[in-house]
Amino acid sequence: MTPFTYLKNCRADWLIGQASHAELLALTQQRLTELARFQSLPVICLAETEPTAFLAGWIAACELGCPLFLGNPSWAVSEWRQVCELACPDLVWGKSLELPSSRNSSAAQPGWIMIPTGGSSGQIRFAVHTWETLMAAVSGFQAYFQIEKINTCCVLPLYHVSGLMQALRSFSTGGKLALLSMSQLEQFEPEFEPEEYFLSLVPTQLQRLLPIAKRLARFRAVFLGGAAAWPKLLAQARQAQIPLAPTYGMTETAAQIATLKPADFLQGKTGCGQLLPHADIQLVQPDTAGIGSLTIRSNSLMLGYFPALERLDEFQTDDLGYFDVQNSLHIKGRSSQKIITGGENVFPTEVEAAIRATGLVSDVAVLGMPDQTWGETVVAVCVAENLAPARLKTALEPYLSSYKLPKRWLWIDQIPRNAQGKVNLTQLKQFASGQTHIPPQPPTPSADA
Repeated sequence: MTPFTYLKNCRADWLIGQASHAELLALTQQRLTELARFQSLPVICLAETEPTAFLAGWIAACELGCPLFLGNPSWAVSEWRQVCELACPDLVWGKSLELPSSRNSSAAQPGWIMIPTGGSSGQIRFAVHTWETLMAAVSGFQAYFQIEKINTCCVLPLYHVSGLMQALRSFSTGGKLALLSMSQLEQFEPEFEPEEYFLSLVPTQLQRLLPIAKRLARFRAVFLGGAAAWPKLLAQARQAQIPLAPTYGMTETAAQIATLKPADFLQGKTGCGQLLPHADIQLVQPDTAGIGSLTIRSNSLMLGYFPALERLDEFQTDDLGYFDVQNSLHIKGRSSQKIITGGENVFPTEVEAAIRATGLVSDVAVLGMPDQTWGETVVAVCVAENLAPARLKTALEPYLSSYKLPKRWLWIDQIPRNAQGKVNLTQLKQFASGQTHIPPQPPTPSADA
């Protein structure tokens, strides 16, 4: 079926917390009428802040096969300028932008869906997907969880793959879609039974929602992804009996390709679980501990980064991991972020987890900085008040080898992170090297998207 056919076949009560199904249908028809005025398929940039308007624009563009770029409404002017130069859109929905009267032709092809991804670099780039790659991810999800109709509660931004895929799963399978803000979820007076719904969160959101852990425990599953979760947070969720399902996936794979099922999590198992049936991961050059870089093959794999010209057969990631005896995937960190100090390997996530476990900091990021003696030195950037580094070092000594202990401690008002909780390493390294000051930041867009 086509996207608009799916929409017309949806139940009248499928959309919760937003405009009615009839209003979404009418708005989508308006968008289709607007697109019909173009002699050829226009290149569209979709940056709607209102979820119903976003869905209407997305469905209309996908229905006709218009090249579609998803945009973050919160991007700065300079970032939008970069996007417009790259995408060369004919039409922008949701953002007032002055498009040059004389522009180059876009390299985007009919049927391409460009989803923004920045990772930890802070640089905007687009992963090229199609309706088919996104639907392959939906089918893999259905098979893995043995479910036909998928009901989803979404508090993540729809322009991001983790939010978009939640909407698509519900929309395309005849399920229901509850679009809520974080504040609405915290108040938790839903028009639905949580036991029938999947919820997706990033670690910072889960931390914020721990005061309503009993309510989270009512959901069928609470997916956790987007960034590494620290052990204390996972232990708190397990103690509260939250049916957590840590996942592994990325924009390039149309969200999750490995998931630890809630029952396994509650029984004490760790990692990201087994692979979904539409994906395969091979370890490249594993070391003596079995840790290797991950190469992904999947029906949901992107075509490439825009402007891509052909489908990738496989995708070599920067992630390092291993499979345990039960074929559950464990992620150790990223190869590019691994710190080699005095010939020893240090993974930032391990050091960050140890620092968090002390309970002395409210947030932390660990990175490697050049050092003439050690090659690299371990640097910890912490959010804490009136805390002496010596106290932290003493608390860490029983849990970390000496070479893993940070040799430099820096203090900051707020760690720079994106809406998914990933640290902006470029900005953080500039701060660590004294090149820039990072001012306090407003809440991320995902908080009430």
